[in-house]
Amino acid sequence: MARGDQRYLGSHLTHEGTNFAIWAPSASKVELCLIDLIEGKFVETRHELIDRNGPIYHGYFQGIRAGQRYGFRVYGPWDPAAGWRFNPNKLLIDPNAHTVKGELQYVPEIYAHVASDGIGTGDLTVMDTRDNLEFVPHSVVVESRRVADTRPITNWSKTIIYEAHVRGLTQFNHQVPEAERGTYKALGHPSTIAYLQTLGITALELLPVHQFVTEPAVAARGRLNHWGYNAIAFSAPHHAYAATDDPVRELREAVAALHEAGIEVIIDVVYNHTAEGGVGGPTLSFRGIDSRNFYRRATEDAYDDFTGCGNTVDVRRPHVVRMIIDSLHWWAEEIGIDGFRFDLAAALARSHDEIDGISALIVAVVADPVLRERKLIAEPWDTRGYALGYFPYPWREWNDKYRDALRKFWLAEAGGAAPTGVGELATRLSGSHDIFAYRGPTSTINFLTAHDGFTLNDVVTYTRKHNEANGENNRDGTDANYSWNAGIEGVTNHFTINEIRQRLKKSLMSSLLLSAGIPMITMGDEVGRTQIGSNNAYSLPDAEQGEDLRGPEAFDGGWALSWKYDAHQIDMLETTVSLIQLRKNYLVPVARMFFTGQLDLNTSRRDLAWFSRGGLEMTQADWDKLDNRNLIMYVEAGEDRGLLLMFNGSIIQKEFTLPGAHIGDSFRSVFDSAENVLHYSPRLAAPGSKVLLQAHAVQVWLVNRALGTK
Repeated sequence: MARGDQRYLGSHLTHEGTNFAIWAPSASKVELCLIDLIEGKFVETRHELIDRNGPIYHGYFQGIRAGQRYGFRVYGPWDPAAGWRFNPNKLLIDPNAHTVKGELQYVPEIYAHVASDGIGTGDLTVMDTRDNLEFVPHSVVVESRRVADTRPITNWSKTIIYEAHVRGLTQFNHQVPEAERGTYKALGHPSTIAYLQTLGITALELLPVHQFVTEPAVAARGRLNHWGYNAIAFSAPHHAYAATDDPVRELREAVAALHEAGIEVIIDVVYNHTAEGGVGGPTLSFRGIDSRNFYRRATEDAYDDFTGCGNTVDVRRPHVVRMIIDSLHWWAEEIGIDGFRFDLAAALARSHDEIDGISALIVAVVADPVLRERKLIAEPWDTRGYALGYFPYPWREWNDKYRDALRKFWLAEAGGAAPTGVGELATRLSGSHDIFAYRGPTSTINFLTAHDGFTLNDVVTYTRKHNEANGENNRDGTDANYSWNAGIEGVTNHFTINEIRQRLKKSLMSSLLLSAGIPMITMGDEVGRTQIGSNNAYSLPDAEQGEDLRGPEAFDGGWALSWKYDAHQIDMLETTVSLIQLRKNYLVPVARMFFTGQLDLNTSRRDLAWFSRGGLEMTQADWDKLDNRNLIMYVEAGEDRGLLLMFNGSIIQKEFTLPGAHIGDSFRSVFDSAENVLHYSPRLAAPGSKVLLQAHAVQVWLVNRALGTK
């Protein structure tokens, strides 16, 4: 072993060997363990890292090449009462690893304390002396290589996000070779890219792709973690999503192919907690390296939990901030990722106990010359706090107030909830000025659904959550869904109810795609994907325990796109495609800044105007009517045109009057959520004409006028 380089944490390949370095300030000794598979058995060679610079142990090893498995064993006190849980009998994953191989096995040996079963039952105060080498994943040395910058760099005002799951998006795409379905390689397949291009989205946002494991308690119920919000290596692509033995290269190539097609790639990053759970969870990496300093602590030997997952990564610590910044740089510069959606970002914005939006990590990201040019999206809450609007520019934020307002208008009130009028609906449609007044409408990520919650199909099919398949007695998942089943819970053959549901889905989608702000569509909402009423579909049956993954509806929900659609699904797909095109043509050019609503004395028009269904501008009395469920929204889209949206949230058909001639010379209908989009015939109407809107319907009209007219 030659003298190493402490500047680069993790494993770094050179021409003649590999440098290894690990941050472990409280350790008394650190061993690098090189692992080889010999005659079907893992054999390790231990090397003490004798070079130390402050908190960093390091060493250089000649002849070590890419593909070498390794891990660390870290020595120090076993003193749970003081928060120390060092146990050199446990091989640890490198926190800075870029590839991790092997499956976690749920056996007592994965715990640092003496456990009697796979979920860690035992005495937390007694150190376990059994070795875990055969039962845990191993870090792997990989070559470092910066990729060419091929990012499309789509302006925020033009961005349309599609949230998807790597496996779920392509698992049943039969145009992809069977061995490649559900993988990174499939993301870059021409058929996948063609689908996304046809849809019209500009950014593919992937659920977590960093290495994750299933929680022991979930595994004990015969389930697998499907979503991936349980990271154990922040900077390593999840190996199970790779069709080859090189997940780094495979993901790089997929991102490059998407870039060539003009599609950005955003990944969901989960830096707020790790898969080690509470102090009684498995010891896989961070806890064994430094239990006291990687995690926030409530007491000496109890973690402060803002995530609901047993621990919270302590981003107040400089070394933790460095680890996360290094991770973000790696994804951006070595994979080519265009942006990041930060899960439970409020947990990352806590300097102490309160959320302040200017924590060390948030400021470090904003100040970083590479990261501040990527798309940054915050989920602005955690399990103990709410921070919508707290994050500084250039951050954008998931806007759950948008989701709730739209669902209440279209669903909750139709299902009998107390009426709230149309004031908040108008606020959300126009960009949520009340929240983002100083940052502009592109600061709000508008969504109706996400991976977490009902799908669009299910929000109009179920009034109650149905999460029994998770094995938690339906206790998991939120009860505040603002959903409506239109009269019958679940799937039905009732023609009228199914027509109402189809209309509502199209009305909701049109509201989303024609609002100011950045729309996010959840995978499958464009074709009515269902999770059979689950609003917490994070887990799947374990295929090794007798279940299989034959199809997206084979067991407890539509975890994947089926890629085979009936007439109603095709209508929904074509609706989404046409609405996205309308957005690009009419809304994107004028919605970069907030509308003022001020009257232009030259044209006698406003850039944004609201009308009652009688065709007159809304008065304060109209806004104050809580039982009002009708609204007309006008957007000035150019000197010679405008966009008019009519909303009928009533449970009965209503007559609307088109606004007067000061708005335009003629009106042309281009969309009606009550009609099949492929069979829809546009019609012309004069100012002041009477038109009928079906219950639960949206109509979109283009406003035309001759150039030079007021």
